[in-house]
Amino acid sequence: MYRLPWSLSDNPIAWLEPTQQCNLACDGCYRMNVKEHKTLEEVASDLDVFSRLRTFDGVSIAGGDPLMHPELDAIVRMVRDRGYKAVLNTNGLALDENRLRALKAAGLTGLTFHVDSKQGRPGWRDKSEKEMNALRQRYADMVGRVGGLACAFNSTVYEDTLDQVPDVLEWADANIGTVHTVVFILYRSAKLEGFDYFADGRRVDMSGLVYAEEDESRRTDIQAPEVVDVMRRRAPDFAPSAYLNGTEKPDSFKWLVAGRIGRPGKVYGYVGPRFMELTQAGYHLLGGRYLSYAPDAWLRTGRSVLGAGWTFDPALRVAARRWGRDILRDPRRALDELSFQAVLVIQPIDVLPDGRANMCDGCPDMTVHDGELAWSCRLEEKRCYGQWLTAVPKGRAPKPNALPLAPAE
Repeated sequence: MYRLPWSLSDNPIAWLEPTQQCNLACDGCYRMNVKEHKTLEEVASDLDVFSRLRTFDGVSIAGGDPLMHPELDAIVRMVRDRGYKAVLNTNGLALDENRLRALKAAGLTGLTFHVDSKQGRPGWRDKSEKEMNALRQRYADMVGRVGGLACAFNSTVYEDTLDQVPDVLEWADANIGTVHTVVFILYRSAKLEGFDYFADGRRVDMSGLVYAEEDESRRTDIQAPEVVDVMRRRAPDFAPSAYLNGTEKPDSFKWLVAGRIGRPGKVYGYVGPRFMELTQAGYHLLGGRYLSYAPDAWLRTGRSVLGAGWTFDPALRVAARRWGRDILRDPRRALDELSFQAVLVIQPIDVLPDGRANMCDGCPDMTVHDGELAWSCRLEEKRCYGQWLTAVPKGRAPKPNALPLAPAE
């Protein structure tokens, strides 16, 4: 596979968090849910830090849920006016079509909806991931009616929902022309059993952090290849072609990316590493940035990709042959619009047996804290203790300063 060339300072994405407030309490969330918004001046300062420390293409406006921020439209305009793509990361609960049209007018480029079965949504409790597809469809149709926006969905994968991943993937098959990206994020938490946690040599009380896990029976170590194996039960030719590795384990797949081409309900095949390399390197060569959230019009050019890409990408030759056989069976298929869709598996922080934190090497989801880049998935450590915590296997913990240190109020 192609190792994506992203780094800390040169990356497709900046992760902006203008608010900590959310209208849901999702299982697996990394952020403390409090009614706290950044001012526009603070948002501008965060963007200044990103511009100084990181070359990027798009800004993921997250939180909390950014729709809770009273000045979200102004934030979107601020991102657009600085020459970046503004992408909303939301659960969609506070979004309707009129609100979406207003955000598009302010300069919104796309949306990523977080939808899964463990969000405790009113009217959607105790639903399977297959049943949640009805809600995903509702949001996808709304984005389609507004038009001209990139549309993505992500969901957290738990041990008891792992076997339901193909249900979401099949829904994405049927919506390949309007849903441009599907992301599966593997559940992670800070286990309290087996490790002590330290800040400046003092043992800290982790139980107050939102991502501390008290139920030790829950798996927090699902690996990206496991998800691929489950996908292949129904899609045997599912083929990732690009990845990001871990900081401590270079053979771990922290971001695993597949790109596929097809029409609604029919996937003809997957792009290979050469296509992925050409896309990222070519975009960077021409514009000085790595690509994020390709425009809707680009993603509808699947026929052109097959027509040009088969000459240098063996995987695309397979897809082109399948499309050709489909046309021979039914010549009307030659008129079908073919689309590109990305499928990602994200494997967040892994704590290794010796306590080292295996992070995403070149993580796109870095945010800003106190004027510095910080991992968004561990931000509560910085907020509560002023630093990253160190995990130490129980029995090896240093004795000095061993009294528990509680989080700062």
